[in-house]
Amino acid sequence: MDQATVLLIDDEADLRGSLSQGLELSGQAVFATGEPEEALERVNRGFYGVLVTDIRMPGTDGFQVMKRAFEIDPALPVVLITGHGDVPLAVEAMRAGAYDFMEKPFSVSRLASVVERALDKRRLVLENRKLREELADRTGLESRLVGRTAAMELLRRNVTALAATDADVLILGETGSGKEVVARALHDEGPRKEKPFVALNCGALPAEIIESELFGHEKGAFTGASGQRIGKLEHAHGGTVFLDEIESMPLELQVKLLRVIETRTIERLGSNKAIELDVRFIAATKEDLEAAGKEGRFRLDLFYRLNVVNVAIPPLRDRLEDIPLLFRHLAVEARARYRREIPDINEEYLAELMARDWPGNVRELRNVADRFVLGVELVNAPSSGAGSTLFEQVATYERALIVAELKRNDGAIKPTYENLGLSRKALYEKMRKYGLGKDEALSVSQ
Repeated sequence: MDQATVLLIDDEADLRGSLSQGLELSGQAVFATGEPEEALERVNRGFYGVLVTDIRMPGTDGFQVMKRAFEIDPALPVVLITGHGDVPLAVEAMRAGAYDFMEKPFSVSRLASVVERALDKRRLVLENRKLREELADRTGLESRLVGRTAAMELLRRNVTALAATDADVLILGETGSGKEVVARALHDEGPRKEKPFVALNCGALPAEIIESELFGHEKGAFTGASGQRIGKLEHAHGGTVFLDEIESMPLELQVKLLRVIETRTIERLGSNKAIELDVRFIAATKEDLEAAGKEGRFRLDLFYRLNVVNVAIPPLRDRLEDIPLLFRHLAVEARARYRREIPDINEEYLAELMARDWPGNVRELRNVADRFVLGVELVNAPSSGAGSTLFEQVATYERALIVAELKRNDGAIKPTYENLGLSRKALYEKMRKYGLGKDEALSVSQ
């Protein structure tokens, strides 16, 4: 985001000059003018800045300037400068949406403090708009695999590259990270999308029926086989078979699956007739299959056959910056499912979400989003009491970002300040401001 700009309107040249100089010394970029039109020309919905205007000016007044600014963007922060007798008018303006008012005489440092808080509010408004627009514009893979981090960009590129092929794929990811979402994306973005996508959870099928489920059977193949049954593999002909939790498949069945993958044929139970298969296999696991193979819990030959191409899904704790965008996306999905309006999502709550560990990954975050939309999630929303000002909410959010980045880098300072776009000195100053040492920062998120 570009540097913020303070639009300063005052017909008194001396006051305008001194305020402008003082704000610039405090680090603000200022556009100062005595003509409201010149300032309003710079205002649009994407304008990153704040409007500071005197109330009493010849030909117009700050109240009217504010109304015209709100016609362009009702969320623009406007600070009014008042004389002593203008305070009732300023209070009226506050009711109409002004951010704050300054009663003459006042110090430039006080104005700079008000402007800084107003700019923090404006930044959050623009960031929220950008996130909403991104969600609205996302289609295809971006709407399935949501995130702006480098890890998610790489995941989408890999899925795009593999979707157009018939290569079998092994998906690696923790519980709840979205392995089936990736598998369906590989299917839906490829040439097999019009054919069946058959998902099987190897850990949920009883061992005694999994072979029949996969291969089907002929009448009389075993007690209770009263008729012919088409198995899941045969049903998926022309499409994709997704084998989730492949590590849970019984060893004796792994031998048969390996033969199917190598020959692309099956035999129904009770039959010796080979049936040709045109399927793509996608398997998923949360375990290290090579290690499991060396321990005798998984066939290494099957692992090597499946591991020709693999796709790794990053855990949510490694992409905490994606949580605001992802949470909004999941809340929109929950709204459609439950037909409920989404409550206001405040930045303090998002900061709290970013400070969590998320052992359940995206699935856990989806559950939180569901509860949030249903109104049963405990939200630390700002109240009218202490600690609820915008300045403190922004500070909470900034602190959570720093904690999350320190945790992601195991407390290493250099990658933390580089990833946050800060200098080493700026990071240390912010850590000191929020009472964070490396150990304290890591313990916050434990």
